[in-house]
Amino acid sequence: MPQPYLAKPAAAIAVLQKYGLHTQKKYGQNFLIDAHIPEKITEAAEVGSEDCCIEIGPGIGTLTQYLAEKAGCVIAIEVDKGLLPVLSETLEGYGNTTVISADVLKVDMRELISRYAEGRQVKVVANLPYYITTPILMSMLEAGLPAVSYTLMVQKEVADRMQAGPGSKDYGALSLAVQYHTEPEIVMQVPPGCFLPQPKVGSTVIRLKTRDGLLPEEERKALFKVIRAAFGQRRKTLYNSLRNAPEIGVDKERIAQALESCGLRADVRGEALSLEQFMELAEKLYS
Repeated sequence: MPQPYLAKPAAAIAVLQKYGLHTQKKYGQNFLIDAHIPEKITEAAEVGSEDCCIEIGPGIGTLTQYLAEKAGCVIAIEVDKGLLPVLSETLEGYGNTTVISADVLKVDMRELISRYAEGRQVKVVANLPYYITTPILMSMLEAGLPAVSYTLMVQKEVADRMQAGPGSKDYGALSLAVQYHTEPEIVMQVPPGCFLPQPKVGSTVIRLKTRDGLLPEEERKALFKVIRAAFGQRRKTLYNSLRNAPEIGVDKERIAQALESCGLRADVRGEALSLEQFMELAEKLYS
């Protein structure tokens, strides 16, 4: 198996020039040029020969090479068709890697796992496109993929939101969704100079370990109806947010009773509630 070589500025530039390529802003492309970063990501994901890694947005294959060295198999999903010839070259010799030309938001991830994982433990490892990080992550979490962890490079402010707690300005629906499905842990901060071209924002590698014992589907849907309503009008009290949200479908008397039975004041705002309190509130509203 060949050695990873792309995490160097000269190597990345040479590949891009050879194929006459430029980074595509519409795809949020920033290529890693610091070998320490893909090494650390692979290490944080605890990638081993018994794992199947799903990578979203492999770019020119920098992180993919490191994953392929360690994993039993790698499924790399790339939306930019212009990068397919590059990946064919940079991943030559890595027989355990399959490149899928597709939009990750439209592909059937379960079908890919069924076809390629061959019973291996699934881990999602990726440098996600920053402009579409939240939709990609939420689509995977809500689909209930059989993944034991997600080790992701994301924009720093998004990572801050993922692990924020009640009362924080970063706390919101994304925080609660991530913390309901997973246990988030910051791995490292990544400065702009580690990318080509340099982004204008800092980056963070975060590891999300999938939780067990999630609610049944109907209870989960009810919980997130309440969470979305609570943060849909962030400056309003929780009572008013729930009362004004059509999807809640509960009269104001029941909302008031549910808040009171949970020991919550009438003027409390959604940002003050923990995940456990939201779960209790949803149960009271819809039991």
